[in-house]
Amino acid sequence: MAGALTVRRALRVAVVGGGPGGLYAAALLKRLDPARDVTVWERGAPDDTFGFGVVLSDETLGGIQHADPVVHRALQDEFVRWDDIDIVHRGRTLTSGGHGFAALGRRRLLEILHARCRSLGVRLRVREESPPAAELSAAYDLVVAADGVHSRTRAAYADVFAPRVTTHRCRYIWLAADFAFDAFRFEIAETEHGVMQLHGYPYAKDASTVIVEMREEVWRAAGLDRCDEAQSTERCAKYFADALGGRALRGNNSSWTAFRTVVNGRWSHGNTVLLGDAAHTAHFSIGSGTKLAVEDALALAACVEEQPDLPAALAAYEAERRPVVASTQRAAAASLRWFEDLATYLDQPPRQFAFNLLTRSRRVTHDNLRLRDPGFTGAVEEDFGCPAGTPPMFTPFRLRGLTLRNRVVVSPMDMYSAVDGVPGDFHLVHLGARALGGAGLVMTEMVCVSPEGRITPGCAGLYTAEQAAAWSRITDFVHAQSPGTAVGVQLGHSGRKGSTRLMWEGIDQPLDDGNWPVAAASALPYRAGVNQVPRALDADGLARVREQFVSAARRAADCGFDLLELHCAHGYLLSGFLSPLTNQRTDAYGGSLAGRLRFPLEVFDAVRDAWPESRPMTVRISATDWAQGGTTMEDAVEIARAFAARGADAIDVSTGQVVADEAPEYGRSYQAPYADRVRNALGVPVVAVGAISSWDDVNSLLLAGRADLCALARPHLYDPQWTLHAAAEQGYAGPGAPWPLPYRAGSRTPATGRTDAPKPRLSLG
Repeated sequence: MAGALTVRRALRVAVVGGGPGGLYAAALLKRLDPARDVTVWERGAPDDTFGFGVVLSDETLGGIQHADPVVHRALQDEFVRWDDIDIVHRGRTLTSGGHGFAALGRRRLLEILHARCRSLGVRLRVREESPPAAELSAAYDLVVAADGVHSRTRAAYADVFAPRVTTHRCRYIWLAADFAFDAFRFEIAETEHGVMQLHGYPYAKDASTVIVEMREEVWRAAGLDRCDEAQSTERCAKYFADALGGRALRGNNSSWTAFRTVVNGRWSHGNTVLLGDAAHTAHFSIGSGTKLAVEDALALAACVEEQPDLPAALAAYEAERRPVVASTQRAAAASLRWFEDLATYLDQPPRQFAFNLLTRSRRVTHDNLRLRDPGFTGAVEEDFGCPAGTPPMFTPFRLRGLTLRNRVVVSPMDMYSAVDGVPGDFHLVHLGARALGGAGLVMTEMVCVSPEGRITPGCAGLYTAEQAAAWSRITDFVHAQSPGTAVGVQLGHSGRKGSTRLMWEGIDQPLDDGNWPVAAASALPYRAGVNQVPRALDADGLARVREQFVSAARRAADCGFDLLELHCAHGYLLSGFLSPLTNQRTDAYGGSLAGRLRFPLEVFDAVRDAWPESRPMTVRISATDWAQGGTTMEDAVEIARAFAARGADAIDVSTGQVVADEAPEYGRSYQAPYADRVRNALGVPVVAVGAISSWDDVNSLLLAGRADLCALARPHLYDPQWTLHAAAEQGYAGPGAPWPLPYRAGSRTPATGRTDAPKPRLSLG
């Protein structure tokens, strides 16, 4: 094997798979060094392909133009271009423009790439199985495995590549129509069997790709699992007769399949490297498969050219592409889930539904959609209730007797800076600064209801008169110095996660000394062998904790807090009752979800009775444990439903931190889909949290109907005036974000260095 061969020598290259990614990689590698011996194996015919059309972005085309102008010119001659997206919602078509698409037929793309490969001297061995992976690796210097989602090469080295393949909940089929849609079209059919959707786009002057998709249970209820290609094609044409104008559909060895997301732990092994669908897949609803494969080919060829040897080239290729692919896969996963849950959005107002669909992947946002089509976005804002010139985030929101002047919440953040549970000057400055910073609602950290309910010795409490007086000082300051800002208290009990060090001294690690006993739903330590084994609360213990919450709530009311949140998330005491991973009780407070809900609901009821009727009360939940066997999305909806039925005014939807071995799927706004699901399944107000970092994200979530309020934590640590700065950056100066009088002189963005230097007039050389 020649895995460490210097790439400056002419390489022998084997490419397994004759799809666009494999062919383009072969062409580029040969073009960059004509002395290379490049062979492509494709077991199918030259024009074998699933689907019909391919959509490429301007960014991808720019890379192709730079790397191979010949291919770019050939593609340019074939492209069908359009700007509009049509969304049909219950018979009403809503159009958004300015999107810019380019597409061509998949077969034509293959013809162009075959011709380019032949002109460069690449050997094409079609209708021929490639030799086994080990033989290719021994015989060639570089093996490019572009053999698709069912890659045999990946399977041969599965122990090294460590693939994870996830099969999703919808079935879809690729079909075609012999006419061209005049826009990218999304249409929904609400049938007796359930919801079906059509994704359609033109790829030639007289042809369109048509993808029909639906949940697995809908597919089976409709009997499509028993249909052959001809029957499926005929049935789909009937379901979407309006979209097709009564015209027929046709297949191409088309069959129903469930989408599979492929993720690999590694992309190379020795001199073998994965490319395209063999390395990764992303749902077709963001048009990514061919695009990613072509971009992989561009990056691989460039890295082979730039790096001193093959190991360095393959490492550089993976380092360059993996973050891009991971971002695309996160966007694709959000889009995929949106379509899986499509039925929950159908009752939204038409324009909001359309905006929601367009922004589903989080790659298209309120701000860039406003640039693409200000008329459409302005109409969505008007429907939402935005006064003229007011961004969505600065519209007011009412919870019971409290009206918030904007939709921004300073999320609860533990500061670990109290002494004996008493908040001091630090808390006054911390919360006061954020109240002056313009947020509609400023939340305290989790305020503990008893000494043994603290997480750390530095946690704040509300179980003594001294603590209550200190909190009153803070609420008085906020109400006096930042009138119109609401301040809320989050009450909680640490449960089994208590008696640990300050965060910066070792998060979740036990104290070196001075530990206090901890209690929980069940006698299960947070980390076995590290944290204490908690005492499982008995009847007396449950009653005592319930009364501690009630006493704290009464003190909070006297302190002048405007809102109370009950903390039932993140593995603390009440959360520990809700999760099946932390509640193994066999009495009435365990077992089924109804049993696990019993004690948190009892606490909620008691606190609600003690809390003033006119003041709102919210509940924070962990909507998933990010762990096998834990709380599911369906559980979260039922948990939210139970609290809403008892009088919760909003559900603050967070996730995780329940068990130590969780595996969160981090990313921008990664927890927002859980708030979205609760809101649209139940119609209850929700607070979205979780890596919401920009005002554009906030506006997008609100306008799409995925959240009513957005809670931000780290952005408010970085910038206490985050909300005021968001207003200034959007040119907003209305009542939703008033600057405090002493700060008003700073309400404009400070001037920067000179940017108006004279432009060059002459170029000498």
